[in-house]
Amino acid sequence: MALGLSEARLAAFCSAKGRMLASFIGVQREPTEILLICSLDILASTLKKLSLFVLRAKLKLSDASGEYALFGLAGDAVDAALAETAWVKTDVGAASVISLYPADGVRRALWLAPATQARPVGEPLSESTWAWGEVRSGIAMVSAPIVEAFVPQMLNYESVGGVNFKKGCYPGQEVVARSQFRGTLKRRAYLAHSNAAMNAGDEVFQAGDDSQACGIVVQAAAVPASSPAGFDAIVSLQISAKEAGDLHVGRVNGPTLVAVAPPYPLLTDI
Repeated sequence: MALGLSEARLAAFCSAKGRMLASFIGVQREPTEILLICSLDILASTLKKLSLFVLRAKLKLSDASGEYALFGLAGDAVDAALAETAWVKTDVGAASVISLYPADGVRRALWLAPATQARPVGEPLSESTWAWGEVRSGIAMVSAPIVEAFVPQMLNYESVGGVNFKKGCYPGQEVVARSQFRGTLKRRAYLAHSNAAMNAGDEVFQAGDDSQACGIVVQAAAVPASSPAGFDAIVSLQISAKEAGDLHVGRVNGPTLVAVAPPYPLLTDI
């Protein structure tokens, strides 16, 4: 992993078929210590799978959840002196602060420190509000309902620093490279809104076509009370279906879903 002490890295662990088994935000706390932040519901299974790759290297993998505290920072809680560019790690005392993509212009970061350290200063932020900001940032993370559902480009990872096409061999590399350079990609991640509840793994259909789903909900969160009611989501859709519109959640005549472009440009060339 080409990861410096002042950097963070968005990354994916793929199957041999290029499908994402997990996604991480990785940071190097010390020259000999790398921490990978992933969804808690896939931590145990991912640790087991990654351990199969530890052969003769002087390397140990372990669950460090009990050793570190992790908090989300948003708005005024993000120090103005911290980098505004995503995936920069700034050490503040014993803590590592990781700059993230913003949500609707609101700055966001992760605060990571040994569990014995005092928690960061600021007004408490509800988990539901943080989850909504995660969705609005457009950066999708793999959780249990969507394991092996996507190649990285279906979640726009190549456009947000999550794929390195100069990296050496890794599982699924041929499929990921082919998707990028042979123009075979037919799905992208978009922001979406529905008045009905949505959950990761829910299928998306186009009206009049019940033969197969045209997309999947990747992450979803309730919109805060101060905004228009409903749920926002990151959805991975067939590009043609997004362009055609008339989308519905769960079934062809289900709740209406409106999809829009992600809040960052998609790369057209690497």
